[in-house]
Amino acid sequence: MEIHFVTHNSSKYEEASSIAKEYNLLIRWYDHEYEEPQEDSLEIIARKSCSRVIQEKPELKTLNFFLEDAGMFIEALDGFPGPYSSYVFKTISNDGILKLMEGKENRRAYFKSVIAFHNGKSIETFAGITKGSIILSTIGDKGFGFDPIFKPEDNEQTFAEMTLATKNLYSHRQKSLRILFTSLTAFAKQ
Repeated sequence: MEIHFVTHNSSKYEEASSIAKEYNLLIRWYDHEYEEPQEDSLEIIARKSCSRVIQEKPELKTLNFFLEDAGMFIEALDGFPGPYSSYVFKTISNDGILKLMEGKENRRAYFKSVIAFHNGKSIETFAGITKGSIILSTIGDKGFGFDPIFKPEDNEQTFAEMTLATKNLYSHRQKSLRILFTSLTAFAKQ
C-alpha cells in the first residue's frame, strides 16, 4: 500500500518513513505547505486541514494520504500553547516558553499528535500522547520545535538530544503513526 504524507516538514517525514518501514509500508513525501485553521482542538485542525488540502490539491482526492498536527500542552500554563504551538514557536520560540515558566514548580507537560488519514473516501483521526516535563534551559541540537525544552517521562534526555531511532521510541508522533500503521496493515490483511 502506498501512502502519501502531506507535510512541508522534512523531519516529520523522516520520522514517519522510518516507522513505516517496520510495517512494510511505503510512505511518499508530498511536500505541500498549507495554512492550518485556528481551532481549540487538534482533531478539528487535522480534519479541516485534510479537507483544505483536498480542495487545494484535487489530485489527492482519490489517494491514501495523511497529515499530522501536534501541540505541546503545559499544565502550569493551563494547556498553553496547545493547538497554537506552531504559531507560538514561530513568535516566541523556546526562550519565550522558558520565560513563561520562570518560577513555576509544576513543569509537567505533554505532547499530543493527531493524524488525519484520508482513504480516498473519508477521513479518520489517530492520536498519540507523550507525557514529560519542561526543563529549565534548552538542551540538544537535534529534532525541531520545542524538542530542546521537553524531556519525556522515564528518560534523562530531551527530544533534541535523542537520535531519530531513540526519539521514535518515545515521541507522540510515533504513537499516532503506529496506531495508523497498525490499522492499515490489519485492514490490508482482511
